[in-house]
Amino acid sequence: MTLCLRFFGMAALAGAILGSQSCAMREAAASSAAARTIRVAQSGTADVVGADSAALQMAADMLRPGDTLDIAEGTYQMDASLLIPSGVTVRGVPGKTILLKSRGVESALLEDGDYGESYLNVAHPEKFRPGMGIEVSDDALNSGWDVSISRVTAIQGNLLRIQPYTVRDYDLEKKHARVRNSFPILCSMNSENVVFDGITVDGNKSENAYLDGCRGGAIYLYNVRNATVKNCTARNYNGDGISIQISDHVRVQNCESYGQTGYGVHPGTGSSNPVVENCRLHNNGDIGLFLCWRVRHGQFRNNTIEDNGHYGISIGHKDTDNEFTNNTIARNGVAGVFFREETALNSGSRNTFQNNKVLENGNARTGYGFYIARNTEGIVITGNQIAGASSRVQPVAVYTAKGAGAVHLENNTIDGKVSADR
Repeated sequence: MTLCLRFFGMAALAGAILGSQSCAMREAAASSAAARTIRVAQSGTADVVGADSAALQMAADMLRPGDTLDIAEGTYQMDASLLIPSGVTVRGVPGKTILLKSRGVESALLEDGDYGESYLNVAHPEKFRPGMGIEVSDDALNSGWDVSISRVTAIQGNLLRIQPYTVRDYDLEKKHARVRNSFPILCSMNSENVVFDGITVDGNKSENAYLDGCRGGAIYLYNVRNATVKNCTARNYNGDGISIQISDHVRVQNCESYGQTGYGVHPGTGSSNPVVENCRLHNNGDIGLFLCWRVRHGQFRNNTIEDNGHYGISIGHKDTDNEFTNNTIARNGVAGVFFREETALNSGSRNTFQNNKVLENGNARTGYGFYIARNTEGIVITGNQIAGASSRVQPVAVYTAKGAGAVHLENNTIDGKVSADR
């Protein structure tokens, strides 16, 4: 399982993840201007007419705080991230405005890609073009914050000129340094007061390489405050559907996330006060709702989390003081709710589950409603329906590993074993 395990040099990263002026916070003085609606359509009357990420970014770069970017129905080919600035709403037609990731391409480098590179010497420059979003990695530096996300600004022979520069040293001879056109699709970074409403984002996973949620996602929020993602669909991303990193007070409402190879919704890297409600997170390859590192004081309610490959909900490193209420967590591959093992000082403690349905997770041999790893403390499970044993799945309703703290169980309807290794 890929976690957001590394966090180096964030002062540099804040400007280097995608590093566009359109991602920066706009000046407060601009907020006094009258709000406008900037419209993009594939034909007819619009402020920008086009059917790809270049047209969408052209419109986004026109936005001021208070404005709305209105994207008409149609499928838009995404060759690069759509970067949204502070204080604006991006609105589509639910189910009909679709941002579709372009087919993936890849080239080996012809020399190392060192830290701070603004040029990459590549074997196949013909696969790329100016404006294309890219990922730089190698066999060792291929996940988390070790991946560089950038954009091609020009091509000169075998050289791709990129901006921003790389953030690690990528080794060619021993570790096969490479460049791919992988990137987050709909994103806002270093921003506040952003709304995404009614957009479908399709990652086209069958034609693209994997990029984990620290650096990518169908919908991606990095270092944002007071943002809302509502009435959106994230699907088929080779990675995570909705990824929220280093952010505060992000709300995900009435959304659907399915078909990702990784996680459906992934709040992580110190994201506090998230709200995920009235969402359906289903048929993702790994986990429906993944709380990464230091997710605190979250509210997760009225969600349906079902048919994910391993776990419905995964909780781990310093993910504390969260509340899970009125969710249905069903038919996930191993466990409905899984607490990852951490040290005593870094466990996912003091989490509360109330009035949830945790049903038929796992199988007859290995199936858990709740799996609570050692060193986890202060777990409250009250008023839940935990069932599946009579259907010959989820034989263990609540499992507590040796070394875990006492679990407060009250007023639950339980079908299956309640067991503890002591």
